[in-house]
Amino acid sequence: MPQRRRPKRGSRAYGPRKRAKSQTPRLDSWPEISGTPKIQGFAGYKAGMTHALIVDSRAKSTTSGLEVQVPVTVVEVPPMKIAAVRFYENSILGLKTAGEVWANDLDSLLSRRMCLPKSGAETEGDAPAEKAKYNEASFARYDGLDIEDVRVLAYTQPKMVSGVPKKVPDIMELRIGGGTIDERVAYAKSILGTEVSFDNFVAEGALIDVIAVTKGKGFQGVTKRWGVKLLSHRNSKHRRGIGNLGPKRPGYVRSTVPGSGQMGYHQRTEFNKKIVKVGADGAEVTPKGGFINYGEVRNTYVLVHGSVPGPTKRLIRFRDATRAPKKASMDAVEVTYVSTDSKQGA
Repeated sequence: MPQRRRPKRGSRAYGPRKRAKSQTPRLDSWPEISGTPKIQGFAGYKAGMTHALIVDSRAKSTTSGLEVQVPVTVVEVPPMKIAAVRFYENSILGLKTAGEVWANDLDSLLSRRMCLPKSGAETEGDAPAEKAKYNEASFARYDGLDIEDVRVLAYTQPKMVSGVPKKVPDIMELRIGGGTIDERVAYAKSILGTEVSFDNFVAEGALIDVIAVTKGKGFQGVTKRWGVKLLSHRNSKHRRGIGNLGPKRPGYVRSTVPGSGQMGYHQRTEFNKKIVKVGADGAEVTPKGGFINYGEVRNTYVLVHGSVPGPTKRLIRFRDATRAPKKASMDAVEVTYVSTDSKQGA
């Protein structure tokens, strides 16, 4: 009887479970938006969790119009700086970099993260992408090209954050959405070399996606890693092992068989997280004694409904919601109280 073969069913999004390549999450897709041009992402550092009292604005909820207690995550979001503008054009293999225009004044610490381009320098390859520093003619050289997408290279300023023990910036790519291509280029030109705040991204009440690298738990056994059943009590060796590694053929262990290995430290995305509050004074949400393993929040902060991936001090990236419900409410949330009780324990 011939062997039956079929494609793999189910999502492979969580396999293989290996360590993330970088603590700075990488985004492969951006949603299309309408309206005036704006940046579609931002980044901050996770400070900790607390709880808040908000007025339930859901019309069909049993607690509609009443105060409800919700868990919130505090993310410190100091201003980000725009280092460069990147242009993309279409090719048979998808989007391809057409060129970059870099700002003149960059943070000296950025050179510890990457090699900064020199004026007039070009990259090697079949289609060289120019990396010239900004001048009036830098954008004019792309007028004749068929630009498909416009993005910016932005970097964080961890030296402004007291709870993060590093000063080397994290650099990432942010898409500019809304408007026409010419309007996006004009907007990118206006913010090149300047600081952008969280308000340039979204306002209170909006739904966003949160992307981060989860807590690392090291090498773990099969029971904790996959949640398999314990073996029978009649087992004479180990109860927390795997009972069977698979059939005789094929002559190897398939990737679908649960096994021991790395657990945690994976990049994960949580969709449709609501922005509860955006504040400028970190003392409003800093608990007595500061957040555990973090300290005080001194810059602009964001309260995100629920939890977000990663431990304290982890870099958190935000993006416009890619799977937002059509009838989702984008109205601001009325916050009546944010707990500042000590998190140090009794």
